[in-house]
Amino acid sequence: MLFPDYRPRRLRQSEAMRRMIRETILTVNDLILPLFAIDGKGVKNPIDSMPGQYQLSIDNLVKTAKTAYELGIPAIMLFGIPEKKDPLATQAYAKNGIVQKATSELKKQIPDLVVITDVCLCQYTDHGHCGIVEGNIIDNDATLDLLARTALSHAKAGADMVAPSDMMDGRVAEIRDALDENNFSHVPIMSYAAKYCSAYYGPFRDAAHSAPKFGDRRTYQMDPANALEAIREVTLDIEEGADIIMVKPALPYLDIIHRTREEIDLPIAAYNVSGEYAMIKAADKMGWLDGEKVMLETLTAIKRAGADMILTYFAIEAAKAINQ
Repeated sequence: MLFPDYRPRRLRQSEAMRRMIRETILTVNDLILPLFAIDGKGVKNPIDSMPGQYQLSIDNLVKTAKTAYELGIPAIMLFGIPEKKDPLATQAYAKNGIVQKATSELKKQIPDLVVITDVCLCQYTDHGHCGIVEGNIIDNDATLDLLARTALSHAKAGADMVAPSDMMDGRVAEIRDALDENNFSHVPIMSYAAKYCSAYYGPFRDAAHSAPKFGDRRTYQMDPANALEAIREVTLDIEEGADIIMVKPALPYLDIIHRTREEIDLPIAAYNVSGEYAMIKAADKMGWLDGEKVMLETLTAIKRAGADMILTYFAIEAAKAINQ
């Protein structure tokens, strides 16, 4: 029997040899941990659809963030759950809003941790949409000022980076102008540039109490069938001043991450979203797969597709596994 000169198995014979030729290396530096802040003290509300994740009062949120930081995770993404909601999302940009208070405390307690704040209105509006509603229409242009005010309030509270996730047209430029005009030109913008209207967000909406009260988000989030549109969205956000762009979700859109990586030279973030997390957790609980191995394989796939950083609820578990 004739064999080719090159035998791939020669370089797979030992773990040391496999490590030597490994093309994609997942490190703790790739990870960003999303956290949910809620008012109160000593609060740690389990999120049923996201096992191991919690709504945290600021004291417990700081403890979790310290654990992440000590494991080497460089950044968190902060979401807020307000006590009150209204049509204009006033708690999103209030000086004493939950994200503003949490950001300030995090920067006091862990100054070297990168605090990224989610800039959106859906958690703060009583209708659950990401913008101002006129009738049953989400008013794009009327929303921009509130998004800019929200981002600016986060920067004033000490946020290292702001991340608009609303998918309103023109919001990156509006936020960039507001930051620059108020002496926050040093604060970067991580734009949710290609955010799809996905069924994978269900558990997050449980966690953030952000499900829309009517309709859906298809008029502003992207159609899952579209790929070229993602590149147009990414290009627009870069032209408006985005410093990092994000693809969300990650696993069903690895092709979009890869295509974006080929098209642009800015850092790319990918969001390993709540539904992706919940599916692995559920299958692991049922004994259908090895949760830790699937977690690491999943995160490696996202990085292999082209992501420079991964927002993932697995961040602490993954960091522990990587460090071991």
